Amino acid sequence: MTFTAIAAPKPLTFSLLRAMADGEFHSGQLLAQRFNVSRASVHNALQGIEQYGLTLYSVRGRGYRLVEPPQWLDVERIRGALRTPEVFHLNVFDSGVSSNSALLQSAAQGAPGGTVLALEWQSAGRGRMGRTWHSGLGNALTFSLLWRFECGIAALSGLSLAVGIAMMRVLRELGVKEVGLKWPNDVVDGQGKLAGILIEAQGDMLGPSAVVIGIGLNLRLPEMVAQQIGQPVSDLARVMAVMPERNRLLALLLQALADVLAEFTQRGFAGLRDEWERYHLYQGRKVCMSLPDGSRPVGIVRGVTDDGALRVETQHGVQVFNAGEISLREA
Repeated sequence: MTFTAIAAPKPLTFSLLRAMADGEFHSGQLLAQRFNVSRASVHNALQGIEQYGLTLYSVRGRGYRLVEPPQWLDVERIRGALRTPEVFHLNVFDSGVSSNSALLQSAAQGAPGGTVLALEWQSAGRGRMGRTWHSGLGNALTFSLLWRFECGIAALSGLSLAVGIAMMRVLRELGVKEVGLKWPNDVVDGQGKLAGILIEAQGDMLGPSAVVIGIGLNLRLPEMVAQQIGQPVSDLARVMAVMPERNRLLALLLQALADVLAEFTQRGFAGLRDEWERYHLYQGRKVCMSLPDGSRPVGIVRGVTDDGALRVETQHGVQVFNAGEISLREA
């Protein structure tokens, strides 16, 4: 099934949506006066807002009202919720093509480690294996973090799995229990994928190196957006009775990432392996893998190696499989 790419909302659209953040009705005439535009411009800017996963009521004589308006990201609120705000350089923008792509460009231009780029809307968000990451406006967290290492790229094996540990620590802190990791780095529950991780590195084999860590976390995924995704998906609203405030959640994730990345720098993935295996939903279970050559070996998951490769006991003994073009499902 093919889906037409959705253009980013216009700047006026973002301004109008923020003005309606209280969930009350707002007169089109007053909105037009506030932003020094015509009422027709207000009407046009709000046309088709449903394609971004939002619900807008338009009532003659009362104006416009957003149902469940987004909790907009705010740099100061994020910084205020961080334990070590000095570690991060925070950037929040309304829209962009891809937070990972933009931050990779900034990294090449010398951006410092700890630089964060969060986008309210990505027109071409990217996932692992070249997939597109779909989300609505304000109902997901899509952000990237730049981290610099003195070591080379060769020493970063297992980093994407370590990032999954940071995600799980936050979810456990928030009381979420029925969620785990799927090798190599998806966060899933019984219904489907809750979050994805994309790691992209720059640098030399011997160092130094820079890594951009991209994370997409579904908060409250509208059905229209879910239908665009070619795999089972879930969201945080399904597994939490009370949703955390969006800025606080981003701060918790960033802080957990900083902690895990510091541990990874000191001990590598080997020092985090046992914790990762405790979170792995397929640990000790029978799985079927789809390999690039078309083969589909079946076996029992026996954990991961010190560099994050999957250990599977097959009819040929324990075999090791590296991430890449491999997909995994329960047999």
